[in-house]
Amino acid sequence: MTQVQGYFDPRFETVRELFAQQQSDPQARGAALCVTVGGDTVLDLWHGVTDKDNSQVWEQDTLVNVFSCTKPLGAVALLQQVQAGRIGLDAALADIWPEFAQAGKQDISLRQILSHRSGLSAISAPLAPEALFDWQAMTAALAAQAPWWTPDSEHGYAPLTYAWLLGEPLRRLTGQMPGDYLREQVCQPLGMDFHVGAADADLPRIAHISRLRNQSGDEYARALFSAMGDAEGLAFKAFANPSSLQTSTNKREWQQAQILAANGTGNARSLARFWQLLAHDGELDGVQLLDAELVQLMRREHSAGMDRTLLCPTRFGLGVMLEQQWTGGSFGMGANAFGHPGAGGALGFADPDARVGFGYVTNTMGPYVLTDPRAGDLSRETYRCLREFC
Repeated sequence: MTQVQGYFDPRFETVRELFAQQQSDPQARGAALCVTVGGDTVLDLWHGVTDKDNSQVWEQDTLVNVFSCTKPLGAVALLQQVQAGRIGLDAALADIWPEFAQAGKQDISLRQILSHRSGLSAISAPLAPEALFDWQAMTAALAAQAPWWTPDSEHGYAPLTYAWLLGEPLRRLTGQMPGDYLREQVCQPLGMDFHVGAADADLPRIAHISRLRNQSGDEYARALFSAMGDAEGLAFKAFANPSSLQTSTNKREWQQAQILAANGTGNARSLARFWQLLAHDGELDGVQLLDAELVQLMRREHSAGMDRTLLCPTRFGLGVMLEQQWTGGSFGMGANAFGHPGAGGALGFADPDARVGFGYVTNTMGPYVLTDPRAGDLSRETYRCLREFC
C-alpha cells in the first residue's frame, strides 16, 4: 500500500498520523482529507485505491460521490436567487411552480423546504426504478404528493426529494438545470473540482464505492435500518423509493444525472473550499457566494427536535445541519459549526468561530447515518491541534 500523499502543516502532524492509521485498516480503500484555517490550507491528504480490484491508486485529482454533502450547494444556489430578489424565502413555492399547489401544498414556502419542514420527505406512491433519472417523472410525483404531516408543524429530513424540491424551482428561476447552474455560479468561481452531473471526460477519475463488511453501526443506525423494513413507512419511502437509489451508486447514469440532493461528485479539497467561504460569512479574497446576512440566516436554527424521517433529534438551518445535541451527530468542533454529512462517511462543514473549512471523503462506505466516526475523529483531532498550536 502506498504512503499517505499530500501536504500537512507540521502543527497538524497528529491529524496526518490518525488519517494514516485509519487507512491501515484492512478494509480501508481510499480517502482524502482537506482542512483550511482562515485563508490557509493546513491539511490536504489522500491515500488508497479507487477501483474495485484495488489496483488503481487514489490520485490528487480523484473524484468520489459525496452523497448528501451535495445538499448545501443546492441551498446556496436557491439563496442566491433570494439574494437576487427572484424569490422570497417565505413566498409560496407554487408561485413559480404552479403544479406544486396540488394536495394542500399551495402555501409551502422555500424556507420550509430548505429547513425540512414541508412534509415532503418522501414520495408515497411506488416509483419505477428508472424514474430516478427522469426529471419530469420526479417533479410530477412531487407535485402530486400530499405532505406526510401538516407543513411547518414538524420537521423530517428529505434525503432524496430535496433534489427536485430545490432543483425544479432553481430550473424555473434560472432557465438552467441545477448541475449546470452550480458549475457556472458556485464551483467554477471557487475553483472547485465538483460536479452534479459529471462530464464524460471526468468519469475515469471517479472512485468506485464499496461498503465496509460486517459492520452494522451504532445502536441508533441499527434502529433506523430496522424502521426501513416497513415498506409503507416514511423511512423506507424516503431512502428506497425509487429502489434504484440503493443500487445505482457506481453506474454512469447516476454519475451523470443532476440529483441535487445526493449525487455530487468531488473531492475533499472542493468541500473544504466551499466551507472555507461559508466560515468567512460567504466571502474571502474577493470571491463571494452569499451576502453575510444570508449566511448567518443559513446557519440560524430553523428546525429542532425529533426528526420524523431520521427518528432521532436533529437541528437544521437553511439547507445545512447544525451541531447536534448528541455525539453521533457532532461535527467535532465548536458549538456553531454547520455543514452536512454524506451517506457512508463523507463530511463537509464550517466552524465560523475557528474559521475552519473541513472536507473528508471516502469510497469505503460505513453504516453511520450522520457523522461517520472516521471523519469525526479527524475533526476532533484537528480541533485539538488548532487550540493547542494556533
